[in-house]
Amino acid sequence: MRCAGCCASSNSARIVPPRRALLLACALGTLTACATRAPLPSAGLAFRTVYAAGDIARCTHPDPRWSGAADTAAVVAAGLAADPEAVVLSLGDHTYPRGTNAEFAGCYDATWGRFKDRTWPAPGNHEYYTKDAAPYFAYFGERAGRGYYRLELKGWRIYSLDSNLAGEAQARQLAWLKAALEKDEEQARGAAAGAGANDGTAPCTLAFWHHPLYSSGGHGSVPVMREAWALLRAAGAELVLSGHDHDYERFAAQDEAGRRDPRGLRQFVVGTGGAYPTPFLVPLAHSETRDASRNGVLRLRLYAGGYDWEFLEATPPQLPNASPPDRGSAACH
Repeated sequence: MRCAGCCASSNSARIVPPRRALLLACALGTLTACATRAPLPSAGLAFRTVYAAGDIARCTHPDPRWSGAADTAAVVAAGLAADPEAVVLSLGDHTYPRGTNAEFAGCYDATWGRFKDRTWPAPGNHEYYTKDAAPYFAYFGERAGRGYYRLELKGWRIYSLDSNLAGEAQARQLAWLKAALEKDEEQARGAAAGAGANDGTAPCTLAFWHHPLYSSGGHGSVPVMREAWALLRAAGAELVLSGHDHDYERFAAQDEAGRRDPRGLRQFVVGTGGAYPTPFLVPLAHSETRDASRNGVLRLRLYAGGYDWEFLEATPPQLPNASPPDRGSAACH
């Protein structure tokens, strides 16, 4: 893993907290932040920025303008305004409690709906609390696909999958994924042969869906996407983004059996879109970072051969000795 400006004992760079938090951390003897915020490796490279989070709009809030979803939407909107090519990946559970038309038209549209035309979604379980997740598909239209679809972002292949499916519907999704990954591999081989050699810039792959295969949070690990994980790992994919648990967690690269694997997938759980935080239970193996103290979004910078990540907080941490937001970088396989 490449990591600029890291503390000697950390595998990801640490951000200097605000002054008051810094003083409190010193008083508590918990300061682990680096003295400077060094640039990540994407500096000077052509990259595409992605903002991602799930578990977003709690529609029981009396005024969506002052909700957690509004806080995270403000962070995303500022990033999108600064970068016309940046996009949003929404990781499911867009509204609470039932994913109804009224919820999408009200509390979601007033917050994250501000950048609907730049959002690529995946459905969560709360969308399916309304029959067939019909309001979700109506709201996002063509961008929702069949619940799963593929797109490309500056040398990265992106797969959105539906982790709510079972039986024949899940079998169809997996068959589609397998065929699409095989087609990607065939195209990559053809491009390499046409260039005369592999120049090291073959596209990287990211997938996102709602239920995490691995999670230390209250809902825990959900095995429904294990076969999809295996297909993605076999195809050399890099990243999986999920939500469901209302926290932030980053894992080391793993295979579909939970074994650490340098050729496996790194998973981020980003259920911090604004609904409400929930605590962690017992940390799982290979969990590298956990944060249930604040709302926020994950910013990824995707570039040829690698990626940077940084968790952007939207609300101050609720714990007095909370760790600085996570950040780091890695190369593709």
